[in-house]
Amino acid sequence: MGNTLAYKILADHLVAGELAAGSEVTIRIDQTLTQDSTGTMVYLQLEAIDPDRVQTELSVAYVDHNTLQTGFENADDHAFIESVAKRHGILFSKPGGGICHQLHFENYGIPGKTLLGSDSHTPTGGGLGMIAIGAGGLDVAMAMARGTYSLTVPKVIGVRLTGELRPWASAKDVILHVLRELSVKGGVGRIVEYFGEGVVTLGAADRATITNMGAELGATTSIFPSDERTKEYLASLGRADDFIPLAADADAVYDEILKVDLSALTPLAAMPHSPDNVAPVSEIAGMTVNQVAIGSCTNSSYGDMMKAAQILRGRRVHPEVSLVIAPGSADILSKLAANGALSSVIDAGARIIECACGPCIGMGQSPKSGAVSLRTFNRNFKGRSGTLDADVYLVSPETAALAAVTGVITDGLADGAALGIELSAPEAVTFERNPNFIVRPDGFTKENTPVEMGPNIKPFPQNTALPQRVTGRVVLHAGDNVTTDDIMPSDSRLLPYRSNIPYLANFCFEKIDSGFASRAKNAGAGVIIGGENYGQGSSREHAALAPLYLGIKFVIAKSFARIHRSNLINSGILPLVFRDHSDYAKLSIGTNLVIENAVEQLDGGELVVTDADTGREYRVAGEFSELERKMLRAGGKINMVKESA
Repeated sequence: MGNTLAYKILADHLVAGELAAGSEVTIRIDQTLTQDSTGTMVYLQLEAIDPDRVQTELSVAYVDHNTLQTGFENADDHAFIESVAKRHGILFSKPGGGICHQLHFENYGIPGKTLLGSDSHTPTGGGLGMIAIGAGGLDVAMAMARGTYSLTVPKVIGVRLTGELRPWASAKDVILHVLRELSVKGGVGRIVEYFGEGVVTLGAADRATITNMGAELGATTSIFPSDERTKEYLASLGRADDFIPLAADADAVYDEILKVDLSALTPLAAMPHSPDNVAPVSEIAGMTVNQVAIGSCTNSSYGDMMKAAQILRGRRVHPEVSLVIAPGSADILSKLAANGALSSVIDAGARIIECACGPCIGMGQSPKSGAVSLRTFNRNFKGRSGTLDADVYLVSPETAALAAVTGVITDGLADGAALGIELSAPEAVTFERNPNFIVRPDGFTKENTPVEMGPNIKPFPQNTALPQRVTGRVVLHAGDNVTTDDIMPSDSRLLPYRSNIPYLANFCFEKIDSGFASRAKNAGAGVIIGGENYGQGSSREHAALAPLYLGIKFVIAKSFARIHRSNLINSGILPLVFRDHSDYAKLSIGTNLVIENAVEQLDGGELVVTDADTGREYRVAGEFSELERKMLRAGGKINMVKESA
């Protein structure tokens, strides 16, 4: 019985534990990445751990989220991150260089390596045959300090690709189809591995789009083989020496298999307000569009930009449409300028914005009230665009550019040729990589480089050891698929305060319940009740740190998203799961709950939570690994590290 590619790479990096699904293992981490939205917390934590130099082969600190500098706060964060990066041997990528995942894919991704990133879309690297995992900031700080990461070994879903995409169908439609089949929680506890004869028809950038949005499945990561298409891509970047061939064994056994015939796919769209709410574009064709945005870490590659330019060349953006385009890196933007494609899109009436995350995280370009916005991004959660009542649809660059011209959602497969648009593959191109946005740490040390910390940067909150008696009042009763955007909103108004938890906490859950923060403060010790897939979406640990600051002691939900569950444990907050889902409806805001003998109960896998007023008992699962129990007993990962120092 052969091995999957994912398990081959994990086995090659195994430090401790048994490589079997459900077991806890520790693996060696070769590379890390951070971005500035989560990065300030990461580097505050790294300074608290206080290593000399990072223990990875490569660590990069990117600035791509908070690039809108309307006050001093974002610029101060950038200066802080740069100073810490220099102190510990980390590359610093300046604002304007591009989006972390696109930049890392272009410059540093290497087949067979492991990558841990403080951004949920770190699995983009799987498009090059890496094990690339998104994690909370503290996990990434620890990986930099110690060179390792612990995780529960996932099962592996094999996605067998056959056939070849038709014009107007794209890699975006592949992952939207997979989301339609598996749902936003279908990948939890799993790695998604692509194989089959259809793989070779997809270029490296196509694969990056698919692995990037694998994060929306809740998957630990996604991965493609490293083959001739990988080699071709790396060679175009002058990195042919980084190539090694990698694939699953011919007789590899997968825990599940999903078959996808690429030739049968049509243009698809994720409709409001979830990436798995997928329908054929043909079913919603004709809907008026107000805004189109092309870019993000999902679809900002050179090939994506050239497809859009091809459609826009010689045409005009519809008078009622605002089209914004953000190339994924400065190198791509430079190449578009050199080959004339940039002129084509500008002449058509497009707005070119900075090579950054921008509209994807609500950092500018919010659509008008009640707008329909077509975006090539990865998430369309309600209000994420910065406009609460906007309807955001996720589509491919081809579908987006076509709608920008026609003013309505248009099915290219049916109408592209009739409009006189014939799509062809972008021409092969060789890139000259620009090092001018990278600050190297050469010559800098802790001794000669002080930490530069502005007045908006505050210490991160820390928990205390788990007491025998844990009490708390229910201060929120939330539904299914609560996102980290719901827990800790992320937009141009609040992103500048990502390094200031005391201020940021005032806005915790404001989109769901504007009274949450004050209610939690008044309670002193609070409990959150959640539904299925609680904490899906971003890796931002602010969604755990802000509740910690507000006194949240435990969360009981029907199920948890992987990264958020880890972030809660890292913060010393108990993530507990209803044994009986009917108990969810029996709890309400104001109920006083208590866990007696919490330390002993933690070791049993099941805890009893009691209504302090009525005596009613609720049984909840607390199935934690030994390492997780150790963290929870200590009151979080930082406390555990201090105890063992």
